[in-house]
Amino acid sequence: MAEHIKAVVLLSGGMDSCVTAAEAIRRHAAERVGLLHASYGQRTEAREARAFSEIAKFYGIERTLAARLDYFRAIGGSALTDARIAVPENELGTPGVGANAIPVTYVPFRNAHFLSIAVSWAEATGAKEIYIGAVAEDSSGYPDCRPEYYQAFQELIRRGTRPETQLEIVTPVIGLKKDQIILRGMELGAPLHLTWSCYQGAELACGVCDSCLLRLRAFAGAGVPDPIAYRSVARANARE
Repeated sequence: MAEHIKAVVLLSGGMDSCVTAAEAIRRHAAERVGLLHASYGQRTEAREARAFSEIAKFYGIERTLAARLDYFRAIGGSALTDARIAVPENELGTPGVGANAIPVTYVPFRNAHFLSIAVSWAEATGAKEIYIGAVAEDSSGYPDCRPEYYQAFQELIRRGTRPETQLEIVTPVIGLKKDQIILRGMELGAPLHLTWSCYQGAELACGVCDSCLLRLRAFAGAGVPDPIAYRSVARANARE
């Protein structure tokens, strides 16, 4: 009989979620961790799913759940799910983009949907923790990456699950800067070479979307080379 899952990890296939998975595995061991991946009609859907599968294989984790949330494409409102909205290029740090502006790559209330699936799976399997790789300084100021968002969702879980569930949201990288996440990942032996951050898809990362620029800047700040290939990095560090 398989052991009960102790932790459910939301794993997009990106750098932050990979390091978050490594933290969960450090605490509970791979055989007690379940990995959850959600595809939501995003541009990089296939590439992110591949990264998820490769990271799961790296750790030898068989308890996985893949969810499809195709309705996000119908809802639209984000450059990640609506082909009519262009993904910004080389705009990181420009006026109108930053902590006080919500970028076009924000997917409306997406993380609540991810967390809801994780809560259902965790409650059904008896898991006690849900790990998510949210970063407070992230990206581009997404409102569902803030600590208070997870504090509020924690209360929702308490009120909406069985009393004995006792389920906790864990955000191990939420207070870290991107370069610190890389260094922590290296300490944990996380397979950063298998991760995917690009918003644009394809086999080579574009090197010019916000996510690529943040990643490249983070590796530069950590003083280590990024192990993935890019189509273009000419302007990656143009704006600090």
